[in-house]
Amino acid sequence: MVKAISIALIVGGIVLLYFGGQAFNSVSSEVSRVFTGSPTNKAIMLIVAGVAATIAGLTGVALSGRKR
Repeated sequence: MVKAISIALIVGGIVLLYFGGQAFNSVSSEVSRVFTGSPTNKAIMLIVAGVAATIAGLTGVALSGRKR
């Protein structure tokens, strides 16, 4: 059960990273970078959430493979 949740977190994290990359390269993010020097909050949050979910999933897979 833990392994299935971990794999779902990895897949969800990769999807979030993909959409974060798309948002980072969007026109609105480019405009935001011109005026503020940083991309939109949406792009940043998607990338951070994707990294966190992927790391949590990888940790779960690594720990579920251990013998108790």
